[in-house]
Amino acid sequence: MFSKIQVALFFGVIACFATTAFAVNCYQCESGLQDKCGENFDPEGAYKSDCSKVPVPRYLQQFLGIKNATGCMKTVTELDNQKHIFRSCYFGDVHNTAGGCAADPSKFGLSKQLSCDVCTDNLCNGSSSIVAGAVLLVAAAFARLFL
Repeated sequence: MFSKIQVALFFGVIACFATTAFAVNCYQCESGLQDKCGENFDPEGAYKSDCSKVPVPRYLQQFLGIKNATGCMKTVTELDNQKHIFRSCYFGDVHNTAGGCAADPSKFGLSKQLSCDVCTDNLCNGSSSIVAGAVLLVAAAFARLFL
C-alpha cells in the first residue's frame, strides 16, 4: 500500500494547502500611482497584502454577503484612451466573477472596464504565470508518487 513517509508527506501537503486556503496574499497597486504596476509589472516594487486583513469594499458588502477575500484580481480599465491597471484582493465567487469584478463607482466613474482576471494562488495577480506552472509541477510529482 503506502509507506509511512508517503502518508506523512501527503498530510503535510494537505496541511500546507489548508492553512493557505484561508489567507491569500495579493499584490495591491494602481498603475496610475505606481509605474511598476502597469503592463511591465515589477513585483519587487509592489505592495504585498495579506487579504485576510483587508476589509470587503463598501460597494460590495451589500451584494456579496462575504467577509473574507477569496482570491486576487487584476483589473484593466480605460479612461480617456488611457489604460489603468489595478491589482488587489478579490471578494466574491471565483467561478462567477460578475459580482466581485464590479467596478467601484466612486473610483472608476466613467471608465470602461476592459478585463478582470481572478486567481486564487498567493501573489498570482502579477504578470507571469510562474506560480501556476510550479503548482502543476508539484501536482504531477505527487501524482507520480501515489500512482
